[in-house]
Amino acid sequence: MAALLALHPFRACYVADLDAIGGNGDHRSTVAALQARWPEVAFWVDAGLATPDDCRRWLDAGIRHLVIGSESQTDGATLEAALTLAGQDRVALSLDIRQGVPLGPAVLHEDAGRWPERVIAMTLDRVGSGEGPDLDRIAALAARRPGVRVWGAGGVRDAADLDALATHGTDAVLVASALHDRRLDAGTIARFASGQRSSGQPAANG
Repeated sequence: MAALLALHPFRACYVADLDAIGGNGDHRSTVAALQARWPEVAFWVDAGLATPDDCRRWLDAGIRHLVIGSESQTDGATLEAALTLAGQDRVALSLDIRQGVPLGPAVLHEDAGRWPERVIAMTLDRVGSGEGPDLDRIAALAARRPGVRVWGAGGVRDAADLDALATHGTDAVLVASALHDRRLDAGTIARFASGQRSSGQPAANG
């Protein structure tokens, strides 16, 4: 985390607890320690939260921002509970798809009226693939509920992808591989974080 913040003073960090999502324990104490160490960073945590009690446990541990992944849901109850417990500004809904197939309850994907203020367009088969982001899907989600903050997730390769995302309704972007292998450098990140595309035009911010 220190190395990431040395690259850029990010205000938010998405954390996927893959063990928790897979039902093999969790890293709640580790994530809570990160949040305590860097209180200025909003750690958005996807931990396979599937029940209201799951949300309470993570909030009680000191986690401030929850991601409700559609793939972990059976209905809309956990999302509603998270919004009640944490509030609109601390909950994001991850609309997960794989190979074009929506994962989880259809109502979460189809009823935009249920969405919180932040929605993650998570295309799982593009994560780490280097195939580029799913621009059409992101634009479609943004158009379905004007004002919703759509975060792009999966496939980002370089500054050109960030440019494209900025023109397709993206408010923020989840990036991992392109940071790890340094395809996105500090200068590029700073430009986009300040609201400028690599072309010098306004960009998505978040």
